[in-house]
Amino acid sequence: MASTPSYVDAAVEVHQLSVGPVDNNVYIVRCRATGEAVMIDAANEHERLLELCTELGVRRVVETHGHWDHIAAVPQVRDAGYQVAVSAEDAVMLDGYDETLTDGERLRVGRVELEVIHTPGHTPGSLCFYVPGTPLLFTGDTLFPGGPGATHFPGGDFTSIIDSIERRIFARFGPETRVLPGHGRPTTVGAESPELEAWVARGW
Repeated sequence: MASTPSYVDAAVEVHQLSVGPVDNNVYIVRCRATGEAVMIDAANEHERLLELCTELGVRRVVETHGHWDHIAAVPQVRDAGYQVAVSAEDAVMLDGYDETLTDGERLRVGRVELEVIHTPGHTPGSLCFYVPGTPLLFTGDTLFPGGPGATHFPGGDFTSIIDSIERRIFARFGPETRVLPGHGRPTTVGAESPELEAWVARGW
């Protein structure tokens, strides 16, 4: 069954599905001009993911961070021939990977780009991915509707995640920016940014 995009503009389309026991969002960002695509987080249910990789022209996989629920399908997608990239800080959390990503790097996806934004806090190497020229910001477990991702896991740090959200997301992106998180529904920078001080006060 053909996948239906959750977002489409003149240059790019996004396909989204929820997989695994904790309902991880997997996103495929596809250049409409060339048909090339990238998958964000090979989270789980590798059979479904590999079908979509074939259907939608995925060339590589990028990981927002190294927690188990976001990487469970990495071995199978690598076995199928797809290159997997993760931050250097979180690479140790994967059994295997092919390349590391650095802050500010731009990944070519056909005629579209993904900008890598290092947003430590949920994990030391957490990454967000922005599609320049669109409102699309994929935030992994850094930012959700209602606040930051959890920081009580090993390597998590609340002060760092607040700093990442404030300086690297809210200070840079406009209110219309569409926040596409690693779990749950999308939100916008405009909906979340007024709540920053309340998150700091509550401490999570």
